Amino acid sequence: MNTSYHPFKSEKAREEYLNFYDKHAAQWPVCSTNKYIETSYGRTFVRISGPKDKPPLVLLPGDTENSLSWIPQIADLSKHYRTYALDNIYDNGRSIYNRSLKSSKDFTRWLNELFNTLHLENNITLIGFSYGGWLTSMYALARPKKLNKVVLISPSSTVIQPRIRYLIIAIIAHFFPNHFFSKLMVYWERKCLVKQGEKGRAKADHMIEELVLAGKCFKKRKTVIPTILSDDDLQKLKIPLLYLIGEKEVLYNANKVVKRLNTIAPQIRTVIIPNASHDITHSQATLVNKIILDFLQKN
Repeated sequence: MNTSYHPFKSEKAREEYLNFYDKHAAQWPVCSTNKYIETSYGRTFVRISGPKDKPPLVLLPGDTENSLSWIPQIADLSKHYRTYALDNIYDNGRSIYNRSLKSSKDFTRWLNELFNTLHLENNITLIGFSYGGWLTSMYALARPKKLNKVVLISPSSTVIQPRIRYLIIAIIAHFFPNHFFSKLMVYWERKCLVKQGEKGRAKADHMIEELVLAGKCFKKRKTVIPTILSDDDLQKLKIPLLYLIGEKEVLYNANKVVKRLNTIAPQIRTVIIPNASHDITHSQATLVNKIILDFLQKN
């Protein structure tokens, strides 16, 4: 892991991916400061925006994504918060891991070290999408006193088991990250975004291009499989928590998710977003941003 191009397959692969990444980063709509934070798991890339005197808000991306996935949210959130958008230490982006992460406890330790090094006090707002949503739930269970409020956006597993069809498509796309299978997954997973016309398809096509390039450039890593929280764990989540899900979510049935949460953990606020699938932060960005900010700013 000490090679100059780790976690990439080669120096050429590193250069190719980061050139693509940096072109995308030029679309970041607000001023930002970029930092590498050292942890025992490696160097974490953090994109920091917003006023220094505002409360901290940390953003965790989905699987195969990175800090740039929050472009649709960052301008609105950074008006009211000091935002910290992360490249997951164990995923695609500029972060560089130096040892494998084997469980949710590793991710929790990584985040805790990161927050402490950044001198974030016990008033952090933590928002996670998809895989990052599951990681957010794990951190909320392990370190509730560090958090002020939490937002889970279409988190992987967490509340109910994903559909078998989704798992099959995701596994195929993971092991065969070519254009055909990547497009099959993205166009199904982000179907509401694709239906929004040329601009929506362009965003989806960019996601496909990045997936294919990441599969070509990065070394393979073993994935920590997201888990389902028990009734007891869901009831332990006493921090103010908002759960957002698209009405046409493909990972699982939105109504079943909301029913379980309302039955087992009614303290968790649930909102179903219309005309959205697993593209909720892109296809319905304006609505999602408003709901999140309303929730965060409510006493």
